[in-house]
Amino acid sequence: MFVRNERSVKEFITYYPVVSTIVIIHIAIWLLHDFLPIPFMEQLYNLGTGSHYWIYQGEYWRFITPIFLHGGLTHMLFNSFSLVLFGPALEQMLGKWKFTIAYLGAGTLANVITFFLNPSFMFSHVGASGAIFGLLGIYVFMVAFRKQLIDSQNAQIIMVIFIIGMIMTFIRPGINQYAHVLGFIVGFILAPLVLTKVRPYHPWRYRHDVDDQEIQFDPNRWKKKRFSVKGTFNWLWIILAALVIFGLVGYLL
Repeated sequence: MFVRNERSVKEFITYYPVVSTIVIIHIAIWLLHDFLPIPFMEQLYNLGTGSHYWIYQGEYWRFITPIFLHGGLTHMLFNSFSLVLFGPALEQMLGKWKFTIAYLGAGTLANVITFFLNPSFMFSHVGASGAIFGLLGIYVFMVAFRKQLIDSQNAQIIMVIFIIGMIMTFIRPGINQYAHVLGFIVGFILAPLVLTKVRPYHPWRYRHDVDDQEIQFDPNRWKKKRFSVKGTFNWLWIILAALVIFGLVGYLL
């Protein structure tokens, strides 16, 4: 579910157009705003931030636009990587429209609720974290109530990421804790609405060029596949541990 089997970027874009489009938007905005700043881009960026002061003035689009903005390269890369990790399986399972509704719905509702829980005029935020935690909420719902949609190994990965994500939310400075927690809650609530008539994720569902006879000529094929998945699983644990250490060091410094 979280192991990418696509053979090229073009193939990934073809199979997961919504995830790909969102990531491209993330990168494009960062390039135009930070890397190759265009004079009017700063004004456009400021028009999209989740500034509560301007929301009070009636600029309600700011509940949605912050989902696509980020505060620098590291922030953009981390959220884009998270989307590439969690998004493809759900996009395949839900379909393009339900996935889009779930992603934007979680992010937007998290921002709306944040506005009412923290009505300070000075509060402002950007980032896709609320929407991504919304996807995590859908996965946790599957682990709890739709076990037929997720195997035990991926369920374990999800719970580890969920626990680490929540710990990081409260120990890392500068994080919009409202967006993380509320995004997760909204995703969990939306899960039973979008997880209708869905099948478990299968990495080869889109493939029409796989020769079934290949299995007969290589009896060790599935053993190799299991070894590959296990190796990826171990590397994922290493990456998660590194993120925790990074978060703790950043907090202490």
